[in-house]
Amino acid sequence: MSDLYEAVTARIVAALEAGTPPWIRPWSTDPADAAPCNLATRRPYRGVNVLLLNLQAAACGYERNRWLTFRGAQALGARVRRGETGTPIVFFKLKEVRGESEVSEAGGDVRVVPLLRTFTVFNAAQIEGLPPELLPQGPSAPAWSPLEAAEDVLWASGAEIQHGGSKAFYAPSQDRIQLPARSAFPEARDYYAVALHELTHWTGHPSRCNRPLMPRQTIEAYAFEELVAEMGAAFLCAHVGIPGRLEHASYIESWLRAMRSDKRLIFTAASRAQAAADYVLGLASPQAAEAAEVAA
Repeated sequence: MSDLYEAVTARIVAALEAGTPPWIRPWSTDPADAAPCNLATRRPYRGVNVLLLNLQAAACGYERNRWLTFRGAQALGARVRRGETGTPIVFFKLKEVRGESEVSEAGGDVRVVPLLRTFTVFNAAQIEGLPPELLPQGPSAPAWSPLEAAEDVLWASGAEIQHGGSKAFYAPSQDRIQLPARSAFPEARDYYAVALHELTHWTGHPSRCNRPLMPRQTIEAYAFEELVAEMGAAFLCAHVGIPGRLEHASYIESWLRAMRSDKRLIFTAASRAQAAADYVLGLASPQAAEAAEVAA
């Protein structure tokens, strides 16, 4: 298991060193492809798998961010081309394990252990004989429709959002989000990317995801929270069909230092980022909160 943690972390560190955060996929021929998803079910992959599949799509130049397992392709009457190499992804979950002694509801001998399994998927470009209807040609929606989707997410959250000034931030003491005026952003998608970043911070409030700023052995509390917010915002941007953006490049070096010494850091951060995105999307659509943790 430790080798898998190390291999995944090494790929993400290399991408950060190259200046390409793997949670951001800034291009897409189709808004539906902004997030990696299962080709058959359209269910998005989650957590650290978003990073792994974005990295592979970028490295191989895949136009579509849609994937299937070997058996999934067979179930559709298709087949993986001979000689193609799949992309390993993981099922990662933090599970509470109780000791042998009786444990009361108020506390006791409970520890959290990581569960990690790996399996292989293939991009649609590696598969022959796929039903044509699964691969629509061209954008599936008008260019401005993702902005409406983003507005719906912000409205459904119920977050207090104020506009004015030249800075974007979440103020925990007042539980509000402050953003510059919409007209200050070159494009509407830039405004929504920043707003969703701050909305991810907003989820950390005790009444929501309860993600307090806790110091960690390998990284400062604020740097870790920014890593969570960067990925959470990227997950939300992908959901509404707009490119993500890197808001706090100044933290990259501290992220790299921490990842080099803590191979589980990116898994924990991605898990918390996914929980934040799930919370926000659950407010916009109760069905989104019931999504499975990984699509195979």
